[in-house]
Amino acid sequence: MQKNTPPRSAIRLTRRGRIVLVATGAVVVGTAVAVPLLTLGTEEESRPTTLAIPEGWRASQVYAAVDKALALPAGSTKKSLDKAALKLPNDAEGNPEGYLFPATYPLPEKATPEKLLALMVDTANQKFNGAPIAAGAQRNAMNVYQAVTIASIVQAEAATRADMGKVARVIFNRLERGMPLQMDSTINYALNRSTLRTTEGDTRIDSPYNSYQRMGLPPTPIDSPGEEAMRAAVNPPAGDWLYFVTVRPGDTRFTADYQQHQRNVAEFNALSKKSGAPAAG
Repeated sequence: MQKNTPPRSAIRLTRRGRIVLVATGAVVVGTAVAVPLLTLGTEEESRPTTLAIPEGWRASQVYAAVDKALALPAGSTKKSLDKAALKLPNDAEGNPEGYLFPATYPLPEKATPEKLLALMVDTANQKFNGAPIAAGAQRNAMNVYQAVTIASIVQAEAATRADMGKVARVIFNRLERGMPLQMDSTINYALNRSTLRTTEGDTRIDSPYNSYQRMGLPPTPIDSPGEEAMRAAVNPPAGDWLYFVTVRPGDTRFTADYQQHQRNVAEFNALSKKSGAPAAG
């Protein structure tokens, strides 16, 4: 970290107002999205004909959805990973996190967890290994798996799709400066939760996903990013931003100036106090 970087206890920012450098998952574009899980072909059918996987879902959520769609005991899909023969990149080391592509998938009569997971991974490979994404990753001196990891953080962090590019730029800027990412979304992933609040104790957990304590990217993606998050990850706009906070819905402020960021957070806290919401720490 550079000498002119404020101490970690001071650099805590998130788009939801905590001063935690790049924060927790968005309700719409990040964590579990409140959309119908299953789409029924007709009201008469007892079995769903399609399975919708929203952007930003973690692998654990996908496994549970497949279990439910196929009327299998909980945990069945996760147990099927070893025999699914998924075509994952070597860096994934057999972990499909980030590669269970968000889309709507058909559920034929003979659907199995192995076939569904393989279809999701094949779809991800088709989307991620095409020229725009692969070339964009190479242009930014990273491989596709690293791009997917950044995109997964963007998916969790951005308050709106319009913010995705700027969030990606914040990630690149902090990596290039040797600054810890300090992202609540990675803490949430480590703790298997989704929350807008992160405590000091949370930031001290012993986990490779603790981006407060460990430098660089987490070891794997933290969710399944969509195409817009992927495009943002490989082609972010130019900018010197290091901090951002969503002061109010639709008003996310990005800045490279820590003092300005503190003023933005103070404004957020004032609005939160009026509404009775928790203030930034």
